[in-house]
Amino acid sequence: MNLLKPFLLLFLVSVLNLSAQPSGIGQRSLRQHTRIESRVWEPIQTNEKLIFEKVSEFKKSKRELKVKANGIPDHQVGRFPNAQNPNFIKVQNHEFSLPLNPRPLKEPIPLHNETVRGPPNIPFGIAVNGVLFDPGTAEFFMGNRRADWNYEALSGAVLLGLDENHGHVQPNGSYHYHGLPTGLLRNMSVNGKEHSPLVGYAMDGYPIYVIYGFEDPQCMESKIKKIKSSYRLKKGKRPDPPGGSYDGSFSKDFEFVDGSGDLDQCNGRVTKTKEYPEGIYAYFLTENWPVIPRYFRAEPIRLRGDRAARRGNLKEIPSRKPF
Repeated sequence: MNLLKPFLLLFLVSVLNLSAQPSGIGQRSLRQHTRIESRVWEPIQTNEKLIFEKVSEFKKSKRELKVKANGIPDHQVGRFPNAQNPNFIKVQNHEFSLPLNPRPLKEPIPLHNETVRGPPNIPFGIAVNGVLFDPGTAEFFMGNRRADWNYEALSGAVLLGLDENHGHVQPNGSYHYHGLPTGLLRNMSVNGKEHSPLVGYAMDGYPIYVIYGFEDPQCMESKIKKIKSSYRLKKGKRPDPPGGSYDGSFSKDFEFVDGSGDLDQCNGRVTKTKEYPEGIYAYFLTENWPVIPRYFRAEPIRLRGDRAARRGNLKEIPSRKPF
C-alpha cells in the first residue's frame, strides 16, 4: 500500500494542475467555487532560495525598451508546490519590446476580458527583477465566467497559495505577483521618506512606481505622501447569485470614484520623478485596491492570447483610438 502513495500524490497534483488552468476555447471547465465572503489568510513563508540565476535585462533603443528576463525573482519565495498551489517554479522566456513613448488613449483598456473567449486576464507589467505583475485570476463563482464574478486573489475567498511576496506560480511555472512585491521592495529599500524608485514597466510602456510619491506631482521638492487609489468597496448587497455583501471577494465589489484618491481609473497620474524629471504618466502600486492597476492608459502588448487570436479562436481586446 505504501508503494501507491507517491503515485496517488502525483495523480492529485496533476488533477489540481488541470483545474488551475485558465479557461478558454477548447480548455477544461473552471473550478466551481461557492464562497461569497473574504477571509483572513496566512501567506506561505518566504524561506526558499531558488537555485536558478536571475536574468533581467532592460535595454533602451531610440524608440523601444527591449526586455529580456527569465521570471526568476531576486528574493526568497514560498515553498511551491504547496497545499493551495500545485505548481513548480520554472525558468521563463520573457522577451519583448515596449514603446518608450506610449500614446494615451481616449478610453482605458482593461486587463480583464469580459468575454468567454480566451484568457480572462492579461499581465499588467513586469518588475525590474523580471517577474510579471499579473493580478487577475481564473477563478469565478460557480465556475461561471459568463456571470463574471471573478475572485480577487488577495481576498482569501479562494485560497491560491500566495507567499509573503503576494506571489505564486501558474501551471506553466511562471512565478508572478498578485499584490505588493514585498521582497523586491525590501531589496530596493522603499520607504516613506523619499519618492518610490522605479519598480517596473507596464505592458503599454509607462513606468510603475509604488505607494510613495510627491504631494505635488509637478514639484520634486514637495513633501512625500502615501499615494492612494480612487477605488472603494461598493455599498450594500450583491445581486443573487452570488449574493452577500460587497466585501472585496470579487473584482466587481469595487468601484472607481473620481477624485476620492490621488490616481485615475488606471491607478496612474502625470508626475515628475528622478527618472523622468520633465514629467510622465506613471502607474502606482497602492496599498488599497486595486494594488496592481487593472487598466492600461495606452495600447498594451499581450503576453497571453495572441497566438490563439491569430488562429481565429480568440476575440482580442479592441484597440482604442489615441488622443
